[in-house]
Amino acid sequence: MEIHLDGKRVQVPAGSRLGDLLPEWDFRYSVAVIRPALEEDAAESQEIRFVTTVGDIVVEMADPAFAARLLSPGLAEDLRLHWQDRYAAALGPFESGIRPARRPGRYERGDVVLGCGGYDPSKSYVIFVRMRHSADYGAPEDGGIIGRVVTGRGLLDRLAEGDHVTGIERILRRADRAHAIITRDAEMPLEDGMQVISYVEAEVQGAGQDHIDTATARSVEHFLLSVQTGRFRTDRSSSTYIADGHLVPTKVPLEFSGPRLEGAITVRTAGKSAGAVYIYTQGVSASPAHTVVGRVVHGLELVRFAGDGDLLAIRAKPEQFDLVGLSLAEAKEVAARRGIALTADEGEGDRMVVAQTPATTLEVLAAGTVRVATEPLESVVSITLDEAAAPRSVTLFREVTGLKHHAVGKMPLVFTFEDVFLFKPKIAKGIGIIPENTPTGEVPAYTLAMTNDSRRGAGMVGIRTTPNAEFGPTSEPLTGTNVIGKVLDAGSLATMREGATVYIREVK
Repeated sequence: MEIHLDGKRVQVPAGSRLGDLLPEWDFRYSVAVIRPALEEDAAESQEIRFVTTVGDIVVEMADPAFAARLLSPGLAEDLRLHWQDRYAAALGPFESGIRPARRPGRYERGDVVLGCGGYDPSKSYVIFVRMRHSADYGAPEDGGIIGRVVTGRGLLDRLAEGDHVTGIERILRRADRAHAIITRDAEMPLEDGMQVISYVEAEVQGAGQDHIDTATARSVEHFLLSVQTGRFRTDRSSSTYIADGHLVPTKVPLEFSGPRLEGAITVRTAGKSAGAVYIYTQGVSASPAHTVVGRVVHGLELVRFAGDGDLLAIRAKPEQFDLVGLSLAEAKEVAARRGIALTADEGEGDRMVVAQTPATTLEVLAAGTVRVATEPLESVVSITLDEAAAPRSVTLFREVTGLKHHAVGKMPLVFTFEDVFLFKPKIAKGIGIIPENTPTGEVPAYTLAMTNDSRRGAGMVGIRTTPNAEFGPTSEPLTGTNVIGKVLDAGSLATMREGATVYIREVK
């Protein structure tokens, strides 16, 4: 049997099952399986396939009228590479009825533009944009964007002299979900001609082939953090999007409020769901509460059919560049592998990276260099957190120490006496700490705890190096103590003085 696995044709024996096709797959993750459909079960979409001499380029058309124009007999024969530069490639010429605005427009990689040469509509071109830039292409007042490349974006850089379009066709899309299945069943039998989509691949906003634009660096970093484990958890699905809210709430800046086309990825910047990541299955207008951070370049079928509770495998290009929490030796290896020059504050001894500059992936890649601050390994306290027993307190603790965003966090040591170490992370006013996971018996040594709102010292974090049945690690009664975890390795904590910054590393 022939199976289409993530766009590649694979031959498998008759009677094979999904687990045979994906022998090393973690079936906690959902995959999309699309059965072959009869032609009468399919419907036309707004996606057009340009069959070119370098491969197939699929474009989601924003203008149905021009989509029909492209499909008219004979037009494909006129689409030959007429000119190109690092920013775009133009195919044509042909005649159109556009009215050029005679002013520049702003374009993103993957945009498809209808423009004309010399402001003459009889010399019109389909222009594929290779990288973000501004230019006057003789386009109409609205900028002339007629669509966006959804498949084959890498081919845009391969178009060269002599290349041309050999055919244009409309893509058929399944009219309903009767032929599509989202499954985690390794025993599902395969059928000849099935399509299997196992993962989603995303290209982040601002990351081009030859240029890195850092205008969206902070919001993109939030997206890369959200998917750094390779997981997209569908907490919510609708007719137009799926959303992962596991980092809600997080303040994310509005850096690029662009149209949310099918396959667009955004982060919500305001409201109760601030910090949630959205992937769109249908195009909707731009929103002042959403910043665009990327676009799906593979696996959109998996996104289209995913429902509440589905866990999707996702890859991001480029992958996040975050050295915090690595040993200095590991950080040097990662930087070398990715072609980044690394400078450290200390180059000798067993040290751990506790901060990096620039802080975001796009800024590091644009600069080609990174500086890291390190601490001796023995100075970093290793802890585990009990999220299942104290979810609210643990979430707050990660937020105020920085562990929500990095593998290493920090908090100020404000007081020490006998067997107690007290810390006071900065917690915003109005944040409630309800009693949660309060101990009822003896509290073991090296328990990590936070004082709850029943006591005046709410928000204080403590560690006690000896067991105690009367007071918790923050020296409050047990009813005022929320146990959030334990210390695995106190390192050199005993030698630290009040006022010192203590670095902590969460072990999962």
